[in-house]
Amino acid sequence: MVYRIYVEKRPGFDQEARALLKDIRSFLQIESLADLRLLNRYDAENIGEADFEACIQGVFSEPQADNAYRCLPEGANHVLAVEYLPGQFDQRADSAAQCVQLACGCERPDIRTAVVYLLYGGLKDEELAAIRNHVINPVERREASLDRYETIR
Repeated sequence: MVYRIYVEKRPGFDQEARALLKDIRSFLQIESLADLRLLNRYDAENIGEADFEACIQGVFSEPQADNAYRCLPEGANHVLAVEYLPGQFDQRADSAAQCVQLACGCERPDIRTAVVYLLYGGLKDEELAAIRNHVINPVERREASLDRYETIR
């Protein structure tokens, strides 16, 4: 089974999302983007449910700085997920897998990550395409599916 969790920095700790919003508004000149939220998505396989639950706070998220969600928050006008291309090293996934192994004393689970952007505002198609091109470096990343995986292998 593949378990999924979304992790977002709490207000005040969300500097990366605030900086990206500022870049899009000033550099890309897309003023119609009202707000942006950035979440890290973790998909984990070959891990027990109890071990996954135990790792939500402390491995996948920092309780004092992050909020963890089972489902994507509602209300965004557009949702964009970005993941590493197959064969590219995903340091966040590798570190999470090592931490789960150490914390639970189990075999290393398979973990994949993606960055999910929740975009708010009346964006036109060409503005959405410009944002997509801005956040996706095609040499190392691609747009990810929002669907749940049957397996991450």
